[in-house]
Amino acid sequence: MKKGISIWSFAEPSLKKCFELAKDAGFEGVEVALDTEGEVSLKSTKEDIEKVKQYAKDAGIELYSVACGLYWQKNYTANSEEVRREAIEITKKQLEVASWLGCQSILVVPGSVGVDFEPDSEIVEYDVAYDRCLAALKELAPVAEKFKVELCIENVWNKFLLSPLEMRDLLDKVNSPYVCSYFDVGNVLYSGYPEQWIKILNKRIKKVHFKDYRRDVGTLSGFVDLLAGNVDYVAVKKALDDVGYDGWVTAEMLPPYVLYPETILYNTSNSMDKILGRA
Repeated sequence: MKKGISIWSFAEPSLKKCFELAKDAGFEGVEVALDTEGEVSLKSTKEDIEKVKQYAKDAGIELYSVACGLYWQKNYTANSEEVRREAIEITKKQLEVASWLGCQSILVVPGSVGVDFEPDSEIVEYDVAYDRCLAALKELAPVAEKFKVELCIENVWNKFLLSPLEMRDLLDKVNSPYVCSYFDVGNVLYSGYPEQWIKILNKRIKKVHFKDYRRDVGTLSGFVDLLAGNVDYVAVKKALDDVGYDGWVTAEMLPPYVLYPETILYNTSNSMDKILGRA
């Protein structure tokens, strides 16, 4: 497996400096993110993205995935048809940017039924959300295939796709090698066991997020440093080995420390080496 770090784990705004920090901390790659503004954005041209590629090359860092935080406001399951179309267009741009960067995958939040930590989040009926998400993924599957970039939906705190069986069956209904799972180890801990999800999703998993979580907290504050929570990373590593996963594992540590924010990069890198059997 290859060791990566999410761009959201950095306090530093410059991608060039982030890539240099990541390399120094022992990471092999960085997962960048599409936003409304910035060096990788909805407005980015191919020329803009070539600069980012060069920064990564100069630092000796691989770029392999493009995340996006815009789906919490614009998603496939929204009650507004206009918002649903906006979400689809965001995904198309994300796929295009990923192809320019030479990335294998994009990370997509597939929608929600409701979000407790977003006060203005709308509530969508579960079956309606499912049908809307499935329709959007079927529409986007040929776009992902055109760009040769995997569209990977992540299990998140969205009251939706709460079971690995449900996630598996949704992906199978889309029936595209370019619509896959981005499995987040820490996100399922409040309601299940990540090693079971890995066994069930199996080859559908194309990217993995490493986080840790303390069940007794029960809120977003329960996310802690790797190896400081309740994730059984011995079982997780075995499950990944059992299904033959040998791709990228990406640490997504939020938010960075207020004091000495770069410290989280080195601590996380060391913990990942332990989990992956490198130390």
